[in-house]
Amino acid sequence: MSDAYFDAVTELLRTVRDAERERIGAAAETTAEALAAGRRLFAFGSSHSALPVQDIVYRAGGLMLVNPLLAPGLGGVETRPATLGTELERLPGYASVLLENSRVRRGDVLIVVSVSGRNALPVELAELAVARGVTVMAVTSRAYGTRLAEVADIVLDNHVPVGDAVLSDPGVPEAFCAASGVVVTAMLQALTAAIIERLLARGLTPPVFRSVNLPGGTGHNARLLKANADRIFYL
Repeated sequence: MSDAYFDAVTELLRTVRDAERERIGAAAETTAEALAAGRRLFAFGSSHSALPVQDIVYRAGGLMLVNPLLAPGLGGVETRPATLGTELERLPGYASVLLENSRVRRGDVLIVVSVSGRNALPVELAELAVARGVTVMAVTSRAYGTRLAEVADIVLDNHVPVGDAVLSDPGVPEAFCAASGVVVTAMLQALTAAIIERLLARGLTPPVFRSVNLPGGTGHNARLLKANADRIFYL
């Protein structure tokens, strides 16, 4: 059954690559244009959707300019009890407090990751950000008929089925083994690659982290972090 999971995820990745290629390119073009103009880039996800965001922040090979928009209590699955995270995602008004206390400004780009796009927090965050003149990019599943997809400026569809899980067996009443983590992480890395490509096309050298386990990594990172300090808010 492990092969079946690999097959299912591989097929989803192929689907996303082919179906979302133009939209990923357009999203990257919009982001590169904003960065070239001195704007800032932020990314948000709550609960499990925070994990793909974390994968493109402050890591080897990553674009230094990606700032995580962190929601206390929703940074992954560290909250106890775990059900508290679910309640916080559905809490009206949390998005307003989060945005008010962030560094997000008009003209910036905000990536909002939400598999279902239905919970109050990501939807309200997108609505409020758009109203402030922020370009909002949603990474979600259109299969849910999501509210998030209706309010974002740019929508990237992860093509994950409703319920997220991709395997089934007569002995288990529910579908099992979620695919969104793998797929969305790959999408954000692909988007990063496309942004870097478009910055290079503008004659700009994107600030990219070097692994600290490689020679000169620590010094390289320190120099670039200092040079871009006005657009980096996670240190």
